[in-house]
Amino acid sequence: MAEILIRNAGHILTMNDTREELRAGDILIRDGVIVAVGHGLSTEGEVIDAAGCVVTPGLVNTHHHLYQTLTRAAPGGQDALLFGWLKTLYPIWAKMGPEEMYVSAQVGLAELALSGCTMSSDHLYLYPNGARLDDTIAAAQEVGLRFHATRGAMSIGESDGGLPPDSLVEREAAILEDCIRVIDAHHDARDGAMVRVGVAPCSPFSVSRDLMRDAALLARDKGVMLHTHLAENDEDIAYSQEMFGCRPGQYAEDLGWTGDDVWHAHCVKLDGQEIDLFARSGTGVAHCPCSNCRLGSGIAPVREMRDAGVPVGLGVDGSASNDAGNLMAEARQAMLLQRVARGADAMSAREALEIATRGGAQVLGRADCGQIAMGKRADIAIWDTTGIESAGSWDPAALLLAGPTRVRDLLVDGRRVVRDGRMATLDLPRVIARQNALAAKLAEAL
Repeated sequence: MAEILIRNAGHILTMNDTREELRAGDILIRDGVIVAVGHGLSTEGEVIDAAGCVVTPGLVNTHHHLYQTLTRAAPGGQDALLFGWLKTLYPIWAKMGPEEMYVSAQVGLAELALSGCTMSSDHLYLYPNGARLDDTIAAAQEVGLRFHATRGAMSIGESDGGLPPDSLVEREAAILEDCIRVIDAHHDARDGAMVRVGVAPCSPFSVSRDLMRDAALLARDKGVMLHTHLAENDEDIAYSQEMFGCRPGQYAEDLGWTGDDVWHAHCVKLDGQEIDLFARSGTGVAHCPCSNCRLGSGIAPVREMRDAGVPVGLGVDGSASNDAGNLMAEARQAMLLQRVARGADAMSAREALEIATRGGAQVLGRADCGQIAMGKRADIAIWDTTGIESAGSWDPAALLLAGPTRVRDLLVDGRRVVRDGRMATLDLPRVIARQNALAAKLAEAL
């Protein structure tokens, strides 16, 4: 049995059911599972000295488009609203292929890992030039993060009144067939699973109502989760009302897209009735504050959602609408935006960190993760608070107020993914060099 002892942590934020916090505490891990949390623990296995560190559950990213790490700060989309931004970038993304999907996922997941993230979802909804969901799953397995890959899709192109170019849409029958293929090939429903697969038509403005309904039926038949974009900005609401004669919440409910096996990205413009619907049904939300700011979409009503009982996690969203994949920075931004909108007492640093850890695990249906507690998976972030970011802090555990945004050590299922601030699972400089070469090639192709 492989054992690891995290010893003498300056402060442990467990995020367990009582939100217990320990000073000078220890965490004992055996075969990827937390078996004890307390003081004076011992092992004959590996010991990680956590003196001067804050230890938290690994952060959870509930919404991403990893392929977009190849189009950060792209010209023409830097100052556009959602629909204009998409129309600028679709032709670039259409030139990608399997290698672009693989390398961009490596870079995006490594960036997340260095920010303390141990589990990430990914919403891949375009498959140009032979790209497949398998490309990103392979990248995640190399990086070592727990991965929820969602098989996205677009089926309504410009010629049929949709937003994406016709070259990026797929036949709906083929979409459903490939959903079955990737679920059968990769989905692991067991506790401790490193890979799960979800079904994720891109958005109400890029697929038909029939595909949304059929996708929900397929997902429930296969026992997997459902994901899409919803109520992202005013354009999104106007499209729903014009095309479907209803708000996005009713659209989702009518097509079977509510329930504790569903989570929606953004939800910036949910109204009170929709928040109540999500709370009653257990429907989750991936809140993406930095992307919402970048695209001018607005401030999501996270305080109202949380108070109503809606499960809320955080997402960095695509790196072409955020330009960064730092989940710690995302948590801070979530906290600050709620304060801007609703006052300085609207959200504490600890609550925002809870949303980023335990909250995200709940949204992704992972009761086995998101806490430092006996029986939970050993997904753990160790933050060095002896540096300048925390110098003078009276409360080192208030990481989002005064603390590092880059993790010192990161364990996923008890395996070291980040060691002393560096990736331990891949040659990151080599991967970055290849990423930059691929991005330059895309730019030249324009």
